[in-house]
Amino acid sequence: MPLHQQVKELMARQATLGFPANSEVTPEEARANSRAGREAFPREKEPVGEITERTIPGPAGDIPIRIYRPDTEDTHSLIMLFHGGGWVVGDLDTEDSTSRGLVNRVNAVLVSVDYRLAPETRFPGATEDCYAATVWAVEHAEELGVDASKLAVAGTSAGGNLSAAVSLMARDRGGPDIRHQVLFCPVIDYKFDRPSYIANADDYGLTRDGMIWFWEQYLGPDDDGSNPYASPIRAESLAGLADATVIAAEYDPLLDEAADFAAALKAAGVDATFTEYPGMIHGFNGSFGLIDAVQDACDEASNRILASFAK
Repeated sequence: MPLHQQVKELMARQATLGFPANSEVTPEEARANSRAGREAFPREKEPVGEITERTIPGPAGDIPIRIYRPDTEDTHSLIMLFHGGGWVVGDLDTEDSTSRGLVNRVNAVLVSVDYRLAPETRFPGATEDCYAATVWAVEHAEELGVDASKLAVAGTSAGGNLSAAVSLMARDRGGPDIRHQVLFCPVIDYKFDRPSYIANADDYGLTRDGMIWFWEQYLGPDDDGSNPYASPIRAESLAGLADATVIAAEYDPLLDEAADFAAALKAAGVDATFTEYPGMIHGFNGSFGLIDAVQDACDEASNRILASFAK
């Protein structure tokens, strides 16, 4: 279908900010522009029971986290959330609206992880931070008031990449037992020639050149894009991974790799679903209050998590 009218309107408003492409500025400037863009067009924020912040030990120093709690007294399930931003930009505020939406729909405690960013920290630093935070949360389940047997990971774009990578790490390293992975518009492969990369190379927010730049910052000169913890679709086997919900956008360069990954998961015997949201662009799922389809995507992800927990 054509680009959705709400998406057109949001993109037109964003264009008035006049920010240059990330590849034309320093990473620090890209981060500042990302924050300014988010503040210029605030997202709706569903109320939750409690939000606290702290640091936890990581593989190379403390990792800041934000803990969201629902307004209920039960023992809750646990969701680990890894924000998007091409591994270069983003922080604990990036996926605040998504975090709140998942907390309320799943009745879960959600731990959002402020992992180290590239290029200051190259691959696999971000992945190791996210895995370490997941291990910490499971080990501190009683303190968090969660049932660690009901564990999901979730993220958008680079956060989806990190969610898939952490799922692989957990399988390969003998735990924790992740029951579900939610991958919103995920980065899955260090490859730029799938049809959606060509068809959606420009004009829809995330660009092909922009993704190449993000990968360059993340991998650095060692260029380890074939590592399955960087490109999850390149894992020797995808068998034994957590159930997966893969949500993609029609006008996203990453559309085809998301579809390919969902198909590969299914072929490996994983309970995986794939949904392409028509008329949407990369990262649409975070635009609460600005794009109506966001609610559908959050509902879909939440219902799939709950179904996995009910098995």
